[in-house]
Amino acid sequence: MAKSVMVAYFLWAVGGPLGLHHLYLGRDSHALLWMLTIGGFGFGWVREVFRIPAYVGEVNQDAEKERRVPSVGPVRFAGQVCVGIYFGIVAVIGLNSLRFFYLIVLPLCVGAGVHLVSSIGQQTSDLQKTLTTCLITSPIFYGSSFSPLPISLAASVTAAKHRRFKPPQTPGSTQELGPRLYRLGLAWLAFSAPLGYCIFHNTTATLYYLSDCFAALLDFFWFLPWLRSVLEYILLMPYRILCVITGGGYYEEAWRKVLDILLKEYTEKEKEALQVLSLEVEASLEEITRSYREQAKKWHPDHNPSKDAEAMFVRVQEAYEVLLQHHRPQRFK
Repeated sequence: MAKSVMVAYFLWAVGGPLGLHHLYLGRDSHALLWMLTIGGFGFGWVREVFRIPAYVGEVNQDAEKERRVPSVGPVRFAGQVCVGIYFGIVAVIGLNSLRFFYLIVLPLCVGAGVHLVSSIGQQTSDLQKTLTTCLITSPIFYGSSFSPLPISLAASVTAAKHRRFKPPQTPGSTQELGPRLYRLGLAWLAFSAPLGYCIFHNTTATLYYLSDCFAALLDFFWFLPWLRSVLEYILLMPYRILCVITGGGYYEEAWRKVLDILLKEYTEKEKEALQVLSLEVEASLEEITRSYREQAKKWHPDHNPSKDAEAMFVRVQEAYEVLLQHHRPQRFK
């Protein structure tokens, strides 16, 4: 059955950021991408006001049309890189506690994001070669905050090199909506569950990681102050929009106070550090330093002959470093 441009535009208007029009057109990969990125971070959804007729035309075209190797589109390539980085950042936030994270988990997540973009519409790429490239590239940038960027770039180049058209669908081969929604739901849960858990149960670490990424990105452009200012303005745009919506002024200070409260909440590791130093949650940085010096003097192997002195001395040092990390100067100003 031929698809209607008017219906596609209607679904784009009422549920475009969630990919309803792509579900209607049978573009499930595109629909999943829009669900995970809220319409391509909003920009992709707006751009589609000009692209929908072409999407409908692709769906309604003759299945026997000659298919050559698809050309490399700059928008698709940029989307692969950005979504690969996006998937990598989500993995760092939600899955970094897993073993072999930087060697296996992170490159696989980045590769999945790149392949998702490369598979939208009638094109696709070689998933095995894309993931292999990610696994080969990841050890080079092991442990780096910027590692999702080069991994995503390498994977995008590989995906572009091995791009091809999907096999044409035969009449009557379209799957029912129920199984398609079921698979999309599972994919969405697999993506959002680790991220949601990390955000709600480790808010402080999540905020610190995001601030580190922003700070590292801005420091990278230290030699171009004007470009650094532009990037800083863009990165803070969601916060500025929120202040405008809530009224600005007083509410801006209120949101800053909320952020301060979030950053002052202790994680489980930091609570254990407080116990090691025999401190309360309300302890100030001066009290932490004083207690550390007392405990370090007490458990130093040169002054304490007990068997547990060295191990306890190491625990005291580690606890002090953890609490110093918590009380470091704020970066959200």
